[in-house]
Amino acid sequence: MGNSSAKLNPFIHVNGSAKSKHNTDSSSGPQRLKMKVEELESQLKKKEEELSAQQLQIKQLEEQLTQNNQVIADISDALRTKCLQLSSLQEALKKQKDLELMNSPTEASQRLSGLLRDKRKGAKAGVSAEPSSRTYDSSSLPKFYFESARVWKDPSVKKLLTDALNKNRYLKRLEGQQLRDMVECMYEKTYQQGECVIKQGEPGNHLFVLADGNLDVYQNNKLLTSIAVWTTFGELAILYNCTRTASVKAASNVRTWVLDREVFHNIMRMTAEARHEQHRNFLRSVSLLANLPENKLTKIVDCLEVEYYDRGDYVIREGEEGNTFYIIANGKVKVTQSTKDHQEPQVINTLQKGDYFGEKALISDDVRSANIIADEDGVECLVIDRETFTQTVGTFDELKKYLQGYVETLARDDKKRNAKRSGSSTPSSPLATDQVQPKEKDITSSLSFKNLEIIATLGVGGFGRVELVKVKNDNLTFALKCIKKRHIVDNKQEEHIHSERRILSETCSPFIVKMYRTFRDTKFVYMLLEACLGGEVWSLLRDRGSFDENTAKFCVGCVTEAFEYLHKKGILYRDLKPENLMLDSDGYVKLVDFGFAKKIKSGQKTWTFCGTPEYVAPEIILNKGHGPSVDFWSLGILIFELLTGSPPFTGSDQMMTYTFILKGMEKMDFPKKITKRPGDLIRKLCKQNPSERLGNMKNGITDIKKHRWFTGFSWNGLKERTLTSPLKRELKGPTDHSYFDNYPPEDEIPPDELSGWDMDF
Repeated sequence: MGNSSAKLNPFIHVNGSAKSKHNTDSSSGPQRLKMKVEELESQLKKKEEELSAQQLQIKQLEEQLTQNNQVIADISDALRTKCLQLSSLQEALKKQKDLELMNSPTEASQRLSGLLRDKRKGAKAGVSAEPSSRTYDSSSLPKFYFESARVWKDPSVKKLLTDALNKNRYLKRLEGQQLRDMVECMYEKTYQQGECVIKQGEPGNHLFVLADGNLDVYQNNKLLTSIAVWTTFGELAILYNCTRTASVKAASNVRTWVLDREVFHNIMRMTAEARHEQHRNFLRSVSLLANLPENKLTKIVDCLEVEYYDRGDYVIREGEEGNTFYIIANGKVKVTQSTKDHQEPQVINTLQKGDYFGEKALISDDVRSANIIADEDGVECLVIDRETFTQTVGTFDELKKYLQGYVETLARDDKKRNAKRSGSSTPSSPLATDQVQPKEKDITSSLSFKNLEIIATLGVGGFGRVELVKVKNDNLTFALKCIKKRHIVDNKQEEHIHSERRILSETCSPFIVKMYRTFRDTKFVYMLLEACLGGEVWSLLRDRGSFDENTAKFCVGCVTEAFEYLHKKGILYRDLKPENLMLDSDGYVKLVDFGFAKKIKSGQKTWTFCGTPEYVAPEIILNKGHGPSVDFWSLGILIFELLTGSPPFTGSDQMMTYTFILKGMEKMDFPKKITKRPGDLIRKLCKQNPSERLGNMKNGITDIKKHRWFTGFSWNGLKERTLTSPLKRELKGPTDHSYFDNYPPEDEIPPDELSGWDMDF
């Protein structure tokens, strides 16, 4: 027993030790975990403290950055003030030097010309194609003319030419039919090695596509680049008169395809007018629209958008609420409708080119009573929605007198429509009548040209000069515009000059420069104009860099009043820019230079490519025909330039500028100087679609005047000239020309021009 007991005790002891160890392990596990948690919590707390310290440091840095930015802003303002003061001192010094120069004729002309070029750098020049006084309709270009311009080509050549035109950044935006017609009218022309295809400095009149050979491009005799085969070049020349900026020489024998500018413009006009006439005829066939006045119908034509559908596509679905009207321009659709006797909708009709549907949606809520489904690929529909129709043409109640029996039928058939209508909408009030000053007594009717003496030159351009003149033995002063007759004839601008004379002779507005009479001799035609001695808005903008909102608003208000007056008389201005805005003695803005202005009938369009590249509207670039809406586009560009100092669209060359314009400003980021309200007005004035532009809708220019940017602006005060102009400058008298640049005397005497085009002057 004892031995047995002795043997068992160690066993029992061992088991006890094992159990004790197990208990120790069991208790140490949670303890280690607890220690680990405490360690992690300590680390987390440390990290949080570090993060808090970093956040505090970031906050301190942000505060320091804000302070630094404020210091920078203060320094910038102080620097700007100093720069303006320095500029004023430099200006005074320059004027003193210029006066000294004028007294030393040996060097005066050359040095003053150099000074002037530097000062006028950045001034924008207008461009123009040959004008036409004709009014075109869809049949104005006889078919034989177009047929006679066609040149036979192999289909493979036509495809290569079409592809070449489509690669051009401007031409690719034209319609397919226009490109096809251009290709049809291109003719072949070859050049020998070393021969000039285009010569720098000479006027251009042709578009080219290189078909075979090698061409090199030179500028000032320096090789710039080479032209690849099936590449388009010289396209600017088909838009308007311009001199070539580079030379293109044949590096080998070459073959080209050529298109003349006159043919290009005829194609653009012919296709656009044919399309417009077709769409107008479609609308006239719609009973709802048949009795609308021509000007309202034209606005609808301009608003129409094109939508395409392939076989099986639903144009509208039965039971849907609709607000869109459709005309089938090409293709065929089927009409299906649900019936009690059939599970699937049944075909009840087929519609084709010239048919229309959904017209009721233009004037009231409409639930579609059937499905319209494209029955073939490429169905083309002309579309306008109710909102666009209402904004551009009018509301239901405003048009009721034109809808006659159609409205009565709708009223009988759909009484619910009248119940839903909340009440008669108030017709837009007519545009406020201009308070035009009465015609001044014609104090110049007996004035002889010999009685005028030149005081100073106010401006110089390619056309000639503008002189400040004074009546001898009198303090009466005028601006005398002296236009070189030879320059006008060489550039085929006779009609523009006649138009300017006619328009100025029939206008009388405080916001438009007055013309008193005209003269002529063998070298010049002269226009005796009101002298606006406050200077150019452009030169003031150049010196200030940009205008504040109140100054810009006043300037734009004056231009808006001028446009309202002109558009009432059917006159398009077409050349708005700061360079064409002058300040009178009270600092009020007046439109000058009516060389591109044109009078048209209501609803009519004109086609001449003219204006200043940075300001031209998309429809002018695309040769779609244009009306008063181009002036509203340019008004938006003007607001942008006044607030920032430069226009929104400026490229390295004119074609690049046009490309930017065609892209539009819908997605453009505006500079910070343009705040929300003027930015909104700019975008609404510069809509790509002319019919959507503010000023071109049913309420006309009233919509511009009521825009939020003009909240609190006194339009009556502007018209009555009781507002104090922020642009007013002090004048010492009727001969004070201190706000104009100094110009050298005329060196060249222009040749005589005796063709007689100026007999009316």
